[in-house]
Amino acid sequence: MRSYHLDSGAGIDGLTLREHPDPEPGPGQALVAVRAVSLSFRDLMVLRGDYVLPVKPDVVPVADGAGVVAAVGPGVTAVRVGDRVAGNVFPSWRDGPFDLRHLAQLGGSLDGTLTELALLDADSLVPLPAHLSFAEAATLPCAAVTAWNALTGDGVGLRPGQTLLTLGSGGVSLFALQLGRALGARVIATTSGPAKARRLVELGADEVIDYRTVPDWAGRVRELTDGRGADRVVDVAGLLEQSLRAVRVAGHVACVGFVSDTAPPLDPRALFGSGATVRALAVGSRAQFLELNAFLERHRLHPVLDRSFPFDRAADAFRHYASGAAFGKVTIGLPAWSRPHGAL
Repeated sequence: MRSYHLDSGAGIDGLTLREHPDPEPGPGQALVAVRAVSLSFRDLMVLRGDYVLPVKPDVVPVADGAGVVAAVGPGVTAVRVGDRVAGNVFPSWRDGPFDLRHLAQLGGSLDGTLTELALLDADSLVPLPAHLSFAEAATLPCAAVTAWNALTGDGVGLRPGQTLLTLGSGGVSLFALQLGRALGARVIATTSGPAKARRLVELGADEVIDYRTVPDWAGRVRELTDGRGADRVVDVAGLLEQSLRAVRVAGHVACVGFVSDTAPPLDPRALFGSGATVRALAVGSRAQFLELNAFLERHRLHPVLDRSFPFDRAADAFRHYASGAAFGKVTIGLPAWSRPHGAL
């Protein structure tokens, strides 16, 4: 089998492809023949060396992958050989609130999925929605689960007829747009440029604000909602001051990331003045992943894909993703793995 490895901070040129003996699953483990992986912003942070969670040396990168169970270890009943599955980013986070017990994550402190064969905790795996390809399913573990958590994980959830504001056209925001529409919400999206704006409208956005031509996008959200503001904001950029101006009184801001180390400080008066709940979140539990998959199947939703690269060109996939040119998820495909005679 072949796996990519890197040391955090080594950059894209630090990716190395190496051969290893095929692993054997131990108690509670499943061996997954990976068929596709998907890149997320956290993977770029690992490459750059500024990911906020621990990264082990010589890690197999990338958390998001989908494949087929090739073998199971002793005592495994959760999955069977032949099952189509994906792993949860935080494998031990099965349900309930997140805490430090669940800090270990794929592609960081644990080896990830940029490999032909991945040894994963069998109880962390989830079945793939039947209508999705491996490439589509590989986009779910980080971006889609995060979006689902942002929309539903507060115990109240986005309700039909409410207004959702999404920022930009990254993976989480595109999933939030699709899921929000399926939940019956009106969706306002921000983006840069007319080409992306057209794509967002095609995906179902009711209104699109180009923040390059309308820098005061929070004020424009107020205008579009008759002064009330959006009921829920999915903030992927760390622009909390503006998000709080855009959200309604006692609304909800899901803070799911940041793109700059130089974001302006948050004035406490803006927080108290909005009366809003600001909830920081990172991905979601296995239970939320299962909820998401059932919702995707029920509404026959398909992720937005940009471009797929072969396994041997993984570095090119990272470069394309890092360029910012992608609209939709960038994936890496692997051929179906066939067991050599006598293996496992």
